Amino acid sequence: MKTEKWDASKQSLIKAAQLLNEQEVVAFPTETVYGLGADATSEVAVSKIFKAKGRPSDNPLIVHVHDPSQIQHYVTEISTMAQQLIEHFMPGPFTIILPSNGTVADTVTAGLDTVGIRIPDHPIGRALIQEANLPLAAPSANLSGKPSPTTAEHVYQDLYGRIAGIIDGGATGVGLESTVVDATGDIPVILRPGGVTKQQIEQVAGQVELTGSLKENQPKSPGMKYTHYEPDAPLVLIDGDQRFFQKHINKFQQEGKKVGIIASKPLVDQLQAAIRYNCGSRDDLSQVAANLYYGLRYFNDTDVDIILAETYPQEGIGDAIMNRLTKAATHWYTQNKNI
Repeated sequence: MKTEKWDASKQSLIKAAQLLNEQEVVAFPTETVYGLGADATSEVAVSKIFKAKGRPSDNPLIVHVHDPSQIQHYVTEISTMAQQLIEHFMPGPFTIILPSNGTVADTVTAGLDTVGIRIPDHPIGRALIQEANLPLAAPSANLSGKPSPTTAEHVYQDLYGRIAGIIDGGATGVGLESTVVDATGDIPVILRPGGVTKQQIEQVAGQVELTGSLKENQPKSPGMKYTHYEPDAPLVLIDGDQRFFQKHINKFQQEGKKVGIIASKPLVDQLQAAIRYNCGSRDDLSQVAANLYYGLRYFNDTDVDIILAETYPQEGIGDAIMNRLTKAATHWYTQNKNI
């Protein structure tokens, strides 16, 4: 299959929408990462997402719509609490889990009686959904298990020849996938942390629970059961000060390994390693979030044998950053113990 790459013009959107209506898959930008879209009501179209990504069939997909009024077409009910969350966080990096009415394909929900829905806060993504006049099932547009794409070039590297086309809308903003919240009960439950923080949700809903296990047998959300976000070289987390971090760099170098590091300022400037990637300021973790996947992919074009990564406070957007790093890592060293 030849994969076309388009700009974000009206003509390109019309072409991409036509392909979506022909049950093809198309990658498009959102404010979080690039998504791989297909008609969420078509088993044929959705199956092409799983084939292109190499994605396990029991990993549910998120349905993207362009307006809050559309959500009611795919669910049986929207509670008062759910409606409040929708009004406060949509459009935006927020996915809500609600009871499904069975309209979307079974492969989208992985056979569950719930469906995840979000409204992207990106003019190109929303314009494409509106032009196609379809709900789009759209996981991240990368090979399954690899870091999510934050540029069209990342999509091209992973999926060329596997999908119909890519709309190039430039680099994404948030850089991490949406927060996924299960709103089917009395208390909202965060299944995957993301661009909307736990603290922000608490301001709207009061009590909020946080969960999400790699051992979940039947996950309601992407990112709960399988390993994700892995770069080509092994990723090791280092939780400690500059001396502790440098000690581990030296250790791996003495073993004959070429070491890469991904860290924020000022730490990245204090460390000595073969290749360093600056992911932003530690005083502004939104910068780290926006650059994290780009940084992990950066090392795929190098000859490093191992990547050492800084850890971050698990609060605010730090929850989402550490969620992704933990799932990508093979090991975790702290100054007190080894995990």
